[in-house]
Amino acid sequence: MRIFLDANILVSVLNKEYPLFSYSSRILSLSGQRGFEVFTSPMCLAIAFYFAEKKNKKLASKKLKLLCENLSIAGNSEAAVSNTVNNAAIHDFEDGLEYYSALEKRCDCIITEDTADFYFSDIEVLTGQHFFEKYLAKKA
Repeated sequence: MRIFLDANILVSVLNKEYPLFSYSSRILSLSGQRGFEVFTSPMCLAIAFYFAEKKNKKLASKKLKLLCENLSIAGNSEAAVSNTVNNAAIHDFEDGLEYYSALEKRCDCIITEDTADFYFSDIEVLTGQHFFEKYLAKKA
């Protein structure tokens, strides 16, 4: 299964934000496990770093490096930009870029705490808790 992590999932892990951390950290740990490929984008990493460095800049840099070593990075391509600006249904540019980046990597779902932001999505959009309950709880 190919999953795409939105910035808020990464922020919850980097800043250990409970109760989200309980689910998001488990989902992040799927990276490298057989049957899963976990993606994010450079933009999501930048957003996550911005919020993590507010707490501890030095630690944020170390955590970001670890994320980059363990996640697959979906690019923000020219096609993703074009698709976003030409899709009248998309009102938030950043969400559109994330969506098209996930599509380009053939992700099965987007995991975000703001599912309503992806109202235009043709692929499954789940919160961390709902993803865990649907795909992982039976295996735990």
